[in-house]
Amino acid sequence: MCGIVGAIAHRNVTNILITGLKRLEYRGYDSAGVAVINGEGLQRVRRQGKVAALEEAVHEQNTAGFLGIAHTRWATHGRPSEENAHPHLSGDGLAVVHNGIIENFQELKDELEQDGYHFQSQTDTEVVAHLLHRTLGESGGDLRRALQKAVKQLHGAYALGVVDQREPDRLVAVRSGSPLVVGLGIDENYVASDQLALLPVTNRFIFLDEGDLVELTTDQVRVFDRHGEPVERAVHEFDGAHEDVEKGEYRHFMQKEIFEQPAAIQRTLQDRIDSPDAVSAAFGEAARTIFDRVRSVQIVACGTSYHAGMVARYWLEALAGIPCQVEVASEFRYRQHVVPEGTLFVTISQSGETADTLAALRDTGSDNYVGRLAICNVDGSSLVRESELTFLTKAGPEIGVASTKAFTTQLAGLMMLVLALGRRHGLSDERIEQILSELRQLPNLLEQATALDKPIEALSRAFVEKHHTLFLGRGVQFPVAMEGALKLKEISYIHAEAYPAGELKHGPLALVDKEMPVVAVAPNDELLEKLKSNLQEVRARGGELYLFADKNARVADGEGIHVLHLPAVPESIAPIVYTVPLQLLSYHVAVLRGTDVDQPRNLAKSVTVE
Repeated sequence: MCGIVGAIAHRNVTNILITGLKRLEYRGYDSAGVAVINGEGLQRVRRQGKVAALEEAVHEQNTAGFLGIAHTRWATHGRPSEENAHPHLSGDGLAVVHNGIIENFQELKDELEQDGYHFQSQTDTEVVAHLLHRTLGESGGDLRRALQKAVKQLHGAYALGVVDQREPDRLVAVRSGSPLVVGLGIDENYVASDQLALLPVTNRFIFLDEGDLVELTTDQVRVFDRHGEPVERAVHEFDGAHEDVEKGEYRHFMQKEIFEQPAAIQRTLQDRIDSPDAVSAAFGEAARTIFDRVRSVQIVACGTSYHAGMVARYWLEALAGIPCQVEVASEFRYRQHVVPEGTLFVTISQSGETADTLAALRDTGSDNYVGRLAICNVDGSSLVRESELTFLTKAGPEIGVASTKAFTTQLAGLMMLVLALGRRHGLSDERIEQILSELRQLPNLLEQATALDKPIEALSRAFVEKHHTLFLGRGVQFPVAMEGALKLKEISYIHAEAYPAGELKHGPLALVDKEMPVVAVAPNDELLEKLKSNLQEVRARGGELYLFADKNARVADGEGIHVLHLPAVPESIAPIVYTVPLQLLSYHVAVLRGTDVDQPRNLAKSVTVE
């Protein structure tokens, strides 16, 4: 959620740090800060609000140094404020930045206060700074050894970056439950919570394992495992061919990413749907052996990725005939569950660092799963590295907090999983070839969906003054309605709920009146007539209907009914196509309401805390 950037070089690193923070703004934050060390000691600058305010202050104060750490904070302990912003200091020139949550911070704080330490903030991170300062005194002043000793007292999740003006030739960092990546330069090295922050200065990275501690100097990177033993970690070269993180002609990243979906889907499918054999191969070398043993599927995810999993359940059971359970990761990991024989464990995450999803994966070690598959957008992420099978969605960087292209590429990957498993459970090659042919139409159909931008913008004006919205769908379109409701509430701050349309009469109709717009998705499928009956229940109670319907669905505008027609779409891929107009609706409503579209209040892109 928060962002860390650190650098050590023979040149001023301030611009590296600020640029890195800007590239991490998508993660969500409320304050930012930087600490650098130069010949005169340590300088720290912090500001509440945007990185731009920090950048201005850094220039005004001529902040410069050859070693530094920087941070964007998303408040957990203590309100958003300058005094709670990172880096936090202790003693004479020790600075710490931290992502995650220290669960036993109060116990440690009480102990440190008894030892004479005074706290300037309400954060759990300042506890780490003082604990490390105390441990330094006990460890003879060696920063690396002190950090190794100090983290043994921490409970919870953390990624830490530390500098000390008494050791101006090195930067140390450690991770446990929160991501951290090392960037390798020439006569300079870096650390960050996301490789995206470092792409302007390097394309060579080391992804740290759980418990790893790293010591960086200008000419060397040394990694130590959780036991303090030196280890070698692989170096990955990052292919940035599709890593454009500028808005270009677009007003917001979310808008850009909505319109990037045809190209993103094309990358997801490229060379993977040429034949049924190619589909299976897309999941890795071990897929053939593991898929042969699969008799059921357990999907675990959060937020938008959870909605993708819910769509996949309909597909798996209808097309492949395979039982499927889908559960929110934060609930799954805290309950007892029975694992049917032959179950494939599937996690879905844009970042591959979602804390609850990652923890659920790690809890599967002793259970009777035939394999673990990660569907993810980030190569080298923890989820990818800790799963036997991987499907990379290739969506490219998604900067807007509200997920768009990550969701549709996840759905494309999940349909491929359905085909790979279905082939082993009686789904004919003819049917598979038909669906593959339909998948090949997706980029063009998504282009047609984004072409509805202007009429959707006009439609969105009806929502600007509303406070509540109801989204409806039936069958596989119900999770699509859930995703549409999530998008609207995330970025426009309008309360929105989604229901299966058939459930209206069991409660939600009590809310329907002319002040609550009702949005429905209506592809031309076997449930269309049932849906039409449900919509009449809305009109009978004065509700205003906004309908996204197949052009062949025989639905027209009328009193209180506003219809926007989509192209004819094959039923197998309709959930992917019908997602796009709901994204556009949410986007335009948010723009008209004047909210921060790319960085909505209180939210973060990569949720790396519980």
